[in-house]
Amino acid sequence: MAAPARPLQLTLALLKPDAVAHPLVRERRLFPQAVHAAILRHRFLIVRAKELRCGAEQSRRFYREHAGRFFYQRLVEFMASGPMWAYILAHENAVPLWRSLMGPTKVFRARHSHPDSIRGAYGLTDTRNTTHGSDSPASASREIAFFFPEFDERRWYEQDEPRLRHEHHVLRAQQAQVT
Repeated sequence: MAAPARPLQLTLALLKPDAVAHPLVRERRLFPQAVHAAILRHRFLIVRAKELRCGAEQSRRFYREHAGRFFYQRLVEFMASGPMWAYILAHENAVPLWRSLMGPTKVFRARHSHPDSIRGAYGLTDTRNTTHGSDSPASASREIAFFFPEFDERRWYEQDEPRLRHEHHVLRAQQAQVT
């Protein structure tokens, strides 16, 4: 008898302006495709995705917990510097799995300890580290509401999650039989 499927968890994933402006993106469109492939390879469900641009005020509000820290102004200016992609991802372990896939925040560390991570492969500096991910389910809820104000998380968990969890569980079982 198969184990019951665990509830899906949501997380926010951002591809920051440096990722969207990365030379691989401009020349060959490889970076977004590589990240998209990694998301699917790790069996995330893409619940929502959109390209967007944050102004300085929106960036200040998003990173307000870092106000007063030495990197805050640099981070706000960077996040307002160009287009980004925002994703709502679902997986049984969405928050820790996405954070693992991103790799360490500090790019130098990521390159040496997690070279196959997104930041290890594509990060430029600690500010221009290509991605953002929620650090907890509570942060994920807050951050999803910030970038996707039209998304009703409660309704998603009541109506969509049970169906998607079942489909996700069936797909994983089928994939396990193939390998």
